[in-house]
Amino acid sequence: MNKSELIVALAQKAELSKKDAEKALNAFVEVVTETLKAGDKVQLVGFGTFESKERPARTARNPRTGEEITIAASKTASFKVGKALKDSIN
Repeated sequence: MNKSELIVALAQKAELSKKDAEKALNAFVEVVTETLKAGDKVQLVGFGTFESKERPARTARNPRTGEEITIAASKTASFKVGKALKDSIN
């Protein structure tokens, strides 16, 4: 499912116009992004938790040349599935 299909599904489920559903989805994505940038987490009980995690710097090898390279430390977003969602999928 892509973003436009998700907007159509949200509009049908919530009985909203496509325009309002798109605004709601964009606002949700914006809020989650801002919260993760601030280093906090977003927890939706029964659905899951979005959080940012630190990746330490590490060394790796270039597969083409075999040369050792350093990969800088970075932050990444992660999602941990909630129990209710996990149970409903299984």
